[in-house]
Order: sequence, then C-alpha cells, then structure tokens
Amino acid sequence: MSSGQLRKHEQFRSRFLRNQRDLIVYTPPGYADRSRRHFPVLYLHDGQNLFDGATSFIPGQDWHVGQTADQYIQAGVVAPLIIVGMYNTKARIREYTPTQVPKLGGGRADRYAKFLIEEVKPFVDREYCTLSGSQHTGIGGSSLGGLVSLYLGLQHSCIFGKIAARFVRTATAEPRPRIWLDIGTREGPRIVQDVEKFRDVLLEKGWKLGNDLHYERVEDAEHNEVAWARRVGPFLQFLYPAYEAAV
Repeated sequence: MSSGQLRKHEQFRSRFLRNQRDLIVYTPPGYADRSRRHFPVLYLHDGQNLFDGATSFIPGQDWHVGQTADQYIQAGVVAPLIIVGMYNTKARIREYTPTQVPKLGGGRADRYAKFLIEEVKPFVDREYCTLSGSQHTGIGGSSLGGLVSLYLGLQHSCIFGKIAARFVRTATAEPRPRIWLDIGTREGPRIVQDVEKFRDVLLEKGWKLGNDLHYERVEDAEHNEVAWARRVGPFLQFLYPAYEAAV
C-alpha cells in the first residue's frame, strides 16, 4: 500500500495575527486515488516538529507523525485522515496562551483562534477533500500547544469535536469534545498534579473515561518530542478510530 504524502504551503499569511508561517499537510495513503471520498482532519500546532527531524526545534527529534499515521492506517486501526501542521513563530508564547503573564507576555490565543478557524480551516476545506463538521475535526498539541488546543477546543466545541492535549486547566463545553489527555511523570510533579486535577474537573463535568475521555500518566516520560512521538499512534487510534472512516 502507498504511503501518505506531505505538501507544504509556505508563508501562509494571517490578517488577525499580522504574520505568516508555513503549513504542512499530510494526506493519507491512497488519497489521490479517492477523489470522491472525504476525510476527517486533525490540526496540530508546532508543525515543524511533526514530520521531519531536520526542521524540528531540537534537530533530529520529531513526532514521526507521518510514519505513525501510515502504520496505524495500514493496520486498519485508524481512519484515513488529513493532518495539518501549523508552524509556530517567534510569537509562540503569546499566540498559544489565553492570558497575559508578566515578563512572558501571552494573551493572543483568541486571535490565534480566529487565524485557525477563519483562515486556516477554510483554506484547508477548499484545497482538500475534508469532512468539515465538528465530529470529524480535531485539534492537538503538546506543552503550550496542549494548552491552546484545550482552550480552543473547549471554547469552540462546535468546530472541534476532538482534542489531543498534553496538559492544562479549565473546562466547559457543549457539545463535549472527545479528549485525549496525557502527561509524563518526568515532566515535573506540579504539572502532573495540575493535569490530574484537570482530569478530575472533566469527570465532574460529565466526561467519561474510556468513552469521550482518555487519560494516561506515562511513567518516566519526559517533556520532549521523543516522548510525545511514542503517544502519536495511541491518540490517533482513540480520536480517529477506523470505524469512523472517510465517506
């Protein structure tokens, strides 16, 4: 079976953020031969860390998203899907955080939401054979990418029905998106504690473990691309199971 393909859209400009960045789009094996089929979509932050160690923040360390997606799709456990990686910029901290923090800045997550919802998503829906409804649209990331994923996913659950996140704090959304939440024990005891508190908040608000919520505490996992790469396959399988295949 063929492998998925990558296509880069360089210098994608945002009028909301007043900057530009590259987008990299993965299409699943056989995509070119299925012109009448449409596919679910996953939007991931820190796009340069996803597919190629040559472009990642730490050279040689990426998430291996393309290879993992190919493997799980070909094994019949993950639905063929389109994955959109949005590169970060020098304004990463400001764009990925909803509130302003002294010295660090922040507080542009709502503008980043407009960039994603009103600029990136319409572009992807025009250019690719997508299933555009919330039940087919996910958002994910790690660290601050996890923060902004949960913030946008819960604020805009009518757009994003699936969330893959590596940590955060408040929760309210209707309809409830399906959430994958994980944390490595070597990411720091305070972070682990915060994530478990957040899990408990989700449970109190009606999410159910094994149904629309997966929580995983990964022993000895660190806060880096190598650790996160090991969890790509499982979170794809939870959020995009094969029975939700393209139509």
